[in-house]
Amino acid sequence: MGFFKSHLVLVLLLSLAWVAPSWGEDQGKEVEVQQTEEVKEEEEVISTELLEEDDVLVLHQHNFDRALHEHRLLLVKFYAPWCGHCQALAPEYTQAAGILKNESLDLRLAKVDATEETVLSAEFGVTGYPVLKLFQDGNRTHPTDYTGARDSQGIVLWMKRKAGASAMLLQDKDSTAELIDSHDVVVVGFFKELQGEGAQVFYEVASDIVDITFGITEKVELSQKYGITQDTVCLFKKFDEKRTDFPLDSEQRLDKEELSRFIVVHSLELVMEFTSQTSSKIFGAKILNHLLLFINKTVESQLEMVGNFREAAAAFRGQVLFVLIDVNGYGANVLHFFGLKSHDAPTLRFINIETNRKYRMASEDFSAQAVGSFTQDVLDGKVKPHFMSEEIPEDWDKQPVKVLVGKNFEKVAFDETKNVFVKFYAPWCAHCKAMAPVWEELGEKYKDYENIIIAKLDATANEIENITIHGYPTLHYFPAGPDRKMIEYKSARDLKTFSKFLENGGILPTEKEDPPQPSSRSNPCTEFCSRPFCGQDLCPTAGGSRYL
Repeated sequence: MGFFKSHLVLVLLLSLAWVAPSWGEDQGKEVEVQQTEEVKEEEEVISTELLEEDDVLVLHQHNFDRALHEHRLLLVKFYAPWCGHCQALAPEYTQAAGILKNESLDLRLAKVDATEETVLSAEFGVTGYPVLKLFQDGNRTHPTDYTGARDSQGIVLWMKRKAGASAMLLQDKDSTAELIDSHDVVVVGFFKELQGEGAQVFYEVASDIVDITFGITEKVELSQKYGITQDTVCLFKKFDEKRTDFPLDSEQRLDKEELSRFIVVHSLELVMEFTSQTSSKIFGAKILNHLLLFINKTVESQLEMVGNFREAAAAFRGQVLFVLIDVNGYGANVLHFFGLKSHDAPTLRFINIETNRKYRMASEDFSAQAVGSFTQDVLDGKVKPHFMSEEIPEDWDKQPVKVLVGKNFEKVAFDETKNVFVKFYAPWCAHCKAMAPVWEELGEKYKDYENIIIAKLDATANEIENITIHGYPTLHYFPAGPDRKMIEYKSARDLKTFSKFLENGGILPTEKEDPPQPSSRSNPCTEFCSRPFCGQDLCPTAGGSRYL
């Protein structure tokens, strides 16, 4: 009997041994299925939910479509967390988002971390930061690039213009006259039919230029009142010519860019005073040639020169932008860029803002005829560029690192018997300051070499013909010989690599060459900018100016 009980117990134990694994596996599977379902549910929530940060929608590839379909107009900012311009734009963008949301309009702002959402970045061609794109009516394939000012007011204004009619429909003489009288600048399109191609292009232009008021009409009586005999865009203004017409050629398609340029150019005053309010308009006009009159507005005799300046400007509208600089006011910020002091006023400077070539009028005759002749001579290539230079220091060659200025650069850098290594720097540049000890060591190391010169030049106060400096520090090597060669150094910035470069005649072996270090140059806009990126290459460091 005892044996039987023992045997029975053994059988039961073996049975349990077989059953237990099966039961455990089933339980494990149930837990696993439950966890998988929970993960799926969590992923579904993440993929569809639209979260917000300070009234800005946070988008990723899973909720992007939902955001497009829930909001008729959605402005999306593609940004990088480390980007200085993105960081500067953020508070303005947030403020604009709050304003639009609180006004209960179907206009929302959103953001995408482009460094995380690489699929979205690739889809919309994002290669720089920040990039702002407007999506309308759920259309994912044809977003519109943002073209407004990068501050809260500009963003709100641009979005509202996109949301409503870009041009006011004018039906009678009274409403037309009231519109024209109530604004400094008004653009009115007179068309025979509003469904025509010309009128549609006009609407597109009006939608893009948000800081100007637009009206449109097809009423015959209005065309007759304003002397219009064909489709015409009229720009009415309370200054200068008062009215400028842009007649449309019935045989040619209206060019959107041409009309936009006409409006931008003619909406500016013949003479624009440089201020914080006008700087964006001055550079946004995309007129590359500027003629600057520097005056002290507190001196009556200098203030009287503005009349002649304006008279001369009329012949060059669209070619040259005439700009007034008050040396004791906001314009004082740009004096250093031209090597001027306030006591140098009155004086004239011509500049091409694309090449940074500057021209100086030698005469002190500020009559309209003299100013006009000088301007035309520059355009015709009859005036040589003016290059700034400090005076040559008495001890310029007494230290291991030689001090170059505009006046001695040619003689030293292109000495056929010397190999000259020059650092072009800016006094304010942090990267230049960090590199200064190494450059001094380099000078000390080669001070006794008769055929090697280590030098430096303050590129903010000295200009060299045919050498344009885009960032600081920039290093150029001028090898000995009659060929006047110039080699830009782009490798590592340490004593060892500098030495290799010099001792190999300005060449580093390819296999040993360190990768370029583009991030080790300073740009004033990125190093000191405390305002939103303007998108027009304007630098707040110089008072919102491109005159750096």
